[in-house]
Amino acid sequence: MRGRLRVYLGAAPGVGKTYAMLGEGRRGLERGRDVVVGFVETHGRARTAALLEGMEIIPRKTLVHRGATFTELDVDAVIARRPKVALVDELAHTNVSGSKNTKRWQDIEEILDAGIDVISTVNIQHLESVNDVVRQITGIPQRETVPDEVVRRANQIELVDMSPEALRRRMAHGNVYAAEKVDAALSNYFRVGNLTALRELALLWVAGKVDEQLERYRTDHGIAATWEARERVVVALTGGPEGDTLVRRAARIAARTQGADLLAVHVTRADGLAGGDPANLARQRSLVESMGGTYHQVVGDDIPRALLDFARGVNATQLVLGASRRGRFAQVLSRGVGVETTALSGPIDVHLVTHEEAKKGRGRPERSRAALTRKRRLIGWATAAAGLPLLTAALFPFRDVISLPSEILLFLCLVIGVALVGGTWPAITAAVGGFLLLNWFFTPPFFTWVIADAENLLALVVFVLVAAAVSAIVDVAARRTREAARARADAEVLSTLAGHVLRGEAALPSLLGRLRETFALDSVTLLERVGDPTPDDTSEPSAWRIIATSGAKPCIAPAVADTDVTIDDRLVLAARGRLLDASDRGVLEAFAAEAAVALRQQRLEAAAEQAKPLAEADKMRTALLAAVSHDLRTPLSAAKAAVESLRSHDVTWTPNDQEELLATADESLARLERLVENLLDMSRLQAGVLGLALQPITLDEVVPRAIDDLGPMRDRVEGDIPVDLPEIVADPALLERVLVNLMSNAVRHSPPGQKVLISASWHDDLLEIRVTDRGPGIPRESFDRVFQPFQRLGDRPNGTGVGLGLALSRGLTEAMGGTLEPEETPGGGLTMVVKMPISPRR
Repeated sequence: MRGRLRVYLGAAPGVGKTYAMLGEGRRGLERGRDVVVGFVETHGRARTAALLEGMEIIPRKTLVHRGATFTELDVDAVIARRPKVALVDELAHTNVSGSKNTKRWQDIEEILDAGIDVISTVNIQHLESVNDVVRQITGIPQRETVPDEVVRRANQIELVDMSPEALRRRMAHGNVYAAEKVDAALSNYFRVGNLTALRELALLWVAGKVDEQLERYRTDHGIAATWEARERVVVALTGGPEGDTLVRRAARIAARTQGADLLAVHVTRADGLAGGDPANLARQRSLVESMGGTYHQVVGDDIPRALLDFARGVNATQLVLGASRRGRFAQVLSRGVGVETTALSGPIDVHLVTHEEAKKGRGRPERSRAALTRKRRLIGWATAAAGLPLLTAALFPFRDVISLPSEILLFLCLVIGVALVGGTWPAITAAVGGFLLLNWFFTPPFFTWVIADAENLLALVVFVLVAAAVSAIVDVAARRTREAARARADAEVLSTLAGHVLRGEAALPSLLGRLRETFALDSVTLLERVGDPTPDDTSEPSAWRIIATSGAKPCIAPAVADTDVTIDDRLVLAARGRLLDASDRGVLEAFAAEAAVALRQQRLEAAAEQAKPLAEADKMRTALLAAVSHDLRTPLSAAKAAVESLRSHDVTWTPNDQEELLATADESLARLERLVENLLDMSRLQAGVLGLALQPITLDEVVPRAIDDLGPMRDRVEGDIPVDLPEIVADPALLERVLVNLMSNAVRHSPPGQKVLISASWHDDLLEIRVTDRGPGIPRESFDRVFQPFQRLGDRPNGTGVGLGLALSRGLTEAMGGTLEPEETPGGGLTMVVKMPISPRR
């Protein structure tokens, strides 16, 4: 039996995840559970270390990498010990080279598979899905990440929360980092704005996990009632001009609650009456999506019930409808969609929003589930009620002149007219009424219900039967019209979906989701055959793989689906939930064709993405040629001119002149050498073959050499490097080149007399090197552009931008596992910040 995973999730380092994990472990020990510590990192925090006292700790595995010694979680030892619960810190940790698994979460998976429960910790910034957002917020990329699915699969996730102000106070008191790192941490990563944004990310991510658990529970227990755990506002759109007002009103209702969802739904009726202009629906759909909502379209015979079925399906808490556009007389005859929906809504709050179109009339007759419209049926009833007495009054004076068969034929004409107008029931009612009137007024003996002649009885019975048959035929014709209208409605659905695909809006998942919503299915899955097709592999799950799916419990093979559509010899669209009739299957086949198109589009995009690096490489080669033709020419020309001058016999050079020419040639050749080295290193970076010699080094070994390499510019640089900095993992030669490039660039852009400052500090597991100048600086929007190779040759005039140096510096820094980012210098200027990983303690 697989073990259970419990994860403590925090918004930032220092909120107390490890402390909470150890506290849970100690409580387990007190309850008699077998708890061991597999791996815990205290980071020198005394209160955390105190919780370890008295707990059994599994010895760590020792590994040697590049001459350095590291310790990692010993997975085999934990499994061999077989405790009930293992405490394993830092879920997103990357194991040192030579470990059994690359990532610690893979170690934990092994322990769980062995039937051992695990309690672990992770910070929100280490989740793969928010990695880019965290980098944008903090400016620091997180290289140690864990797939979201690993954390979502946890049996229990507990948020360890702390306000930004409380966390900063905790840091200031020395409870998180050592005193020498507090100031740098508070002014960088742990700013109030950063911590607030990270806290919100953590809360929203956990809320999403809770939503998944709630939906799974409701599905497993068959709960259809609305649970107001989270506000979801559904706005019903008819396609009329009032839809814009409804969408904006619903958006304001949703905005009152943080994190509320906005959904718009349009019901296409099965009789083909969409109730609005498709252009209005398209515009309103764009409006909904621009406000962060989603648009949905369903088919339903009964609009109120279809709206409520959809609202309950998405666990909506509020439903926004427009006030009726029908006139007062129409509202007297029928309650209307708004009133009917309100009566059936149950716990869902219904908002009836007034608008300019209210009571102006719908412009088209309202249709019901009957074959004929309500208006036609009302006219039929009225014709029967008024026509029978009038016809009787007109024929009564001629009772002795006109025979009974003729009178029956005239009544039959009236009944047929009623059937053509009002359908079956008004016509049958008219036939029965005609039968009684004929019997009373025109069949001897008169003014009695007795029929003396059997032939007259037969004539009256045939009259009723003929009237009923004609009514049925009219009803069938009306139903055929209704079916044609249903086809039109299906076409509208497909048209909307085709537009969705063409716009490329997550085409394949969205297409399957819309199909599932339209036909109220449990799941829709696109399957692809694995390997060569065989006649008897349709029921084998191993013969198929899922390309995309929507809904719970996806089909793993066509044989387990309620309805399946074969697209080609490799693709099948499988639906689960109910059997679809023939008319629905035609629409399903159209969906399947669209799904195949979407899949091809998706794979073409993937192929284009794979070709993108080749295009980038070609672009780099073009830029390299431009650099060779421009940047190399200047120093080469200067050196050549100096040498030719020295070799000239037409001029006699003094010793000072000769010394100056030699210095020019030497400086130009040195510049040429640096350019060639930079170009070669950039080419190696692009090809991924740059040689690295990473090792633990101290900054005071590199910075002095880098300053000396500046030559005459060394006097323009001032260093502020503390003596107690920890070792970092870097290539000394490459780091020296990075610092030389940054300092020389800063000197060139600093005003005369102003010195460039190089300083360093450290916090957490990063050491920061700052090269600060007081030059003109760079606009924030151009920060990324300065690192583009050769960009000076294109979008900036010569002499005003930076060329290859910064691009190479960033590439070398990232190759060593660090980062290089610009910042604005307070008071003016630019600061280049190099962040390098600190060497692990031995």
